[in-house]
Amino acid sequence: MAETTQPKFHSVYSVLKAELLQDPVFDLTDESRKWVDRMMDYNVPGGKCNRGLSVSDSYKLMKELTDHKKGKELSDDEVFLSSVLGWCIEWMQACALLLDDIMDSSHTRRGHICWYKQPKVGMIAINDGLMLRNHVPRILRKHFRTKPYYLELLDLFHEVECQTVAGQMIDLITTLLGEADLSEYKYPIHERIVVAKTAYYSFYLPVACALLMSGEKLETHSGMKDILIEMGTYFQAQDDVIDCFGDPEVIGKIGTDIEDCKCTWLVVKALELCDEEQKKILYDNYGKDDPDCVAKVKELYKTLKIQEIFEEYETKEYEKLTKSIDAYPSKAVGAVLKSFLAKIYRRHY
Repeated sequence: MAETTQPKFHSVYSVLKAELLQDPVFDLTDESRKWVDRMMDYNVPGGKCNRGLSVSDSYKLMKELTDHKKGKELSDDEVFLSSVLGWCIEWMQACALLLDDIMDSSHTRRGHICWYKQPKVGMIAINDGLMLRNHVPRILRKHFRTKPYYLELLDLFHEVECQTVAGQMIDLITTLLGEADLSEYKYPIHERIVVAKTAYYSFYLPVACALLMSGEKLETHSGMKDILIEMGTYFQAQDDVIDCFGDPEVIGKIGTDIEDCKCTWLVVKALELCDEEQKKILYDNYGKDDPDCVAKVKELYKTLKIQEIFEEYETKEYEKLTKSIDAYPSKAVGAVLKSFLAKIYRRHY
């Protein structure tokens, strides 16, 4: 799959940032402009940008297969506009992560101290998150209001934001239930959280943006959405394993799912496999902000061979998703789906 180069993509960030800093609707003072400038640089471009880059990559692949001209380069305008949509997703991601870190009392993100823990930031970060959220419609208005798919773009981003916010709420409420009674953690509730909180914006949104740019109607690709949502569910289970067992130096953060009493794939599977003695260990130690308690939970996961069980689950999911993708009627969309699956299969960070 031909991919957008990082330099081209990141050059678009600089353009968008400059536009937002001068957008009269925000009516910034010199001091607040400096704050927002620093805040954007700290929170928006620091990750791997996989979601954002996927818009251009998906659009290019669809265009190649639709026009039957493999290797054909996108025009400068196509590269720019697809990158703009990619950055809108990265802006949404930055908002979600910034606020999520506050709610989870996280310490690090992307290899750095969380924004809200920076000197003199604190709870101002909540307003910063809202600022990032409001940047997205301004970017879309600036660059897409003359496009025939502009309203569909607005609806798409609004729908995905609603899903993500609802998923976060269910996640937080479920955590309260888990703190009171860990037996509440079951697969249906875990899947509901994951679909809403992760799958929509991480998997469906980039491909949907590329489809709209290609002149396609989203309602004709409901099967695509189903496949991407399932892929996102598998991705989050994978992320749960990485949060628990990944090296902080590699993944860029210190995983806190155990301390935060999160309803993860691992704890749901552990509850399913535990005998009564093991269940007591889990109940006594899960959700405790204590290194010894965390170590006991991780040791129990190792005893139950949760990582090996995940590897079996991953193989089955890969085979299932591959079969669904192979049967998809559009070769262009199918190729995009295959490229997404290839990027995440057996990832370790």
